[in-house]
Amino acid sequence: MGVNIFHAGLRNVAIAVLILGAGTAASEPVHGIAMYGDPALPPDFVSLPYVNPDAPRGGSIVLGNTGGFDSLNPFVRKGNAPWQLSTFTHESLMGRSLDEPFTLYGLLAESVEVSDDRTEVRFVLRPEAAFSDGTPVTVEDVIWSYETLGTEGHPRYHGLWAQITSITKDGPRAVKMTFEPGNRELALLAGMRPILSKAQWEGRNFANAPLADVPLGSGPYVVSGFEGGRYVQLTRNPDYWGANVPVRRGTNNFDKIRIDFYGDSTVLLEGFKAGEISAIREFNSESWTSQYNFPRAVNGDVVQTEIPHGKPSGMTGLAMNTRRAPFDDWRVRSALIHAFNFEYINDTLTGGVQPRITSYFSNSVLSMQDGPAAPDVAALLEPYADDLPPDTLQGYALPVSDGSARNRQGLRAATKLLQEAGFSAEGGTLRGPDGTPFTFDILLPKGSTENIAIADIYIGALKRLGITAQIETVDDAQFLSRTNSFDFDMTFFRRALSLSPGNEQRYYWGSEAATAEGSRNLPGIHSPAVDAMIDAMLKAEGQDQFVAATRALDRVLTAGAYVIPFWQYAEGRIAHIKEMKHPDVIPIYGDGPNYMPEVWWWEE
Repeated sequence: MGVNIFHAGLRNVAIAVLILGAGTAASEPVHGIAMYGDPALPPDFVSLPYVNPDAPRGGSIVLGNTGGFDSLNPFVRKGNAPWQLSTFTHESLMGRSLDEPFTLYGLLAESVEVSDDRTEVRFVLRPEAAFSDGTPVTVEDVIWSYETLGTEGHPRYHGLWAQITSITKDGPRAVKMTFEPGNRELALLAGMRPILSKAQWEGRNFANAPLADVPLGSGPYVVSGFEGGRYVQLTRNPDYWGANVPVRRGTNNFDKIRIDFYGDSTVLLEGFKAGEISAIREFNSESWTSQYNFPRAVNGDVVQTEIPHGKPSGMTGLAMNTRRAPFDDWRVRSALIHAFNFEYINDTLTGGVQPRITSYFSNSVLSMQDGPAAPDVAALLEPYADDLPPDTLQGYALPVSDGSARNRQGLRAATKLLQEAGFSAEGGTLRGPDGTPFTFDILLPKGSTENIAIADIYIGALKRLGITAQIETVDDAQFLSRTNSFDFDMTFFRRALSLSPGNEQRYYWGSEAATAEGSRNLPGIHSPAVDAMIDAMLKAEGQDQFVAATRALDRVLTAGAYVIPFWQYAEGRIAHIKEMKHPDVIPIYGDGPNYMPEVWWWEE
């Protein structure tokens, strides 16, 4: 029942060309911009290639989130807002194609003009662009949005603002930005920031607005109702200005989208089985084959759809907090990875069918290569060789067990590393150099049944080393608060990565983000080598430099043993009611951000 049409051969060639292709952006106004090379679609394209431009509109669906919410402002750090709001209710100057590594096409902006060195970008707004209350989107709104998000918004917006040297009005509908040289991605990032209404927030506190203050947007949906912590109702704006803009045509077809909130994933699944939810994503292959035999699935009212993709694996696993001893020692972190018996855990929980993540960019051309680093990669890493864990340059690979429950070889390797770090076993208890027993907590959200099962098996292996670990479960709000403030020893971690990594890597792994509460650098990575590889990646002007820098970054992150990797998700799995339909053509990012429901539609 999966999707069969995926342009594997031709698509892989296209990916390589788009990622590795050289070239600079045109210096005259154009309809789109790519990180490398030119956009794949011509100026007169009608719709994105993976969209049905004539999709019918109508119908209502219900989606489910776990946890709760206490804010409807997804652009500030305060509170917990439904993650879908930023894309359903707000637009940016340009829209991203899920069928290219990193290409943007005009959305609020009808054209973009970029200097050859990418230190200057100029956007011209569409005259019809409007907020949901009918007021036009103006250059003043754009400038205000960038400054406000960059100073009062969520920390994820601060990095770009710090690198904008000027932002000015350059005509009735034009805004121009300049940047410091050396970061070619900034021109694209500038096109992706949400645009808010300056008038709505005049004289009001944007960063601390109450729940009922919903930011006014220019997107296809508006918040039409909500009950704190329970549900949010989104209604498609019949007067949405951008319905026929090429990058939006055929998308956002449902009349209403309701987001209901459930205590945990188990309750959410039961809600889906009972018909209370229209669609659900499944991340466990064993559950995919064994849990969807309930009556509504058997009689055809529920359909299981598999969505393949060509993006990197990203990283999913247990992150160790290097801000705390002894996780600040790479030998301890490596020992804990050796003690994690992946093959046994994978066989027990998924039937052994899901391959392991082998590096952050595995499953893509950007991943580190086996064996010693290639000359161009080694040249980037050698200045930092003395500070890197052994085997970073010579070749690092995750340990592989024999699949048995005891994992003798892995535990022997872990014991050796722990001894090198000054630990010793006394009476069945592993103690550090100062005699303190090695104990720690694994922080997990309540209801994350799969992760709890993984941790339970792992804790049993750790006991054989004399390490006492215990699971601490908290509700979603507490989990978010604890991870935002880095209040954990070890915790579940998931970071999706794209075919065109860029400035977000600083927010994910950069040294500055390691101490910035609310950042996504959960492990607290503070490495000059990581910072330098990110800089090299951002400054790359051609294919060889970009790929070498990304592979070098992948090598340092993986050998650094910051996360205990789980399995990768080579395809998306969506179970949904039969009335929900999707196009046959699947983009290279597969079930990317909001692919469902953005390009799906209702059909009786």
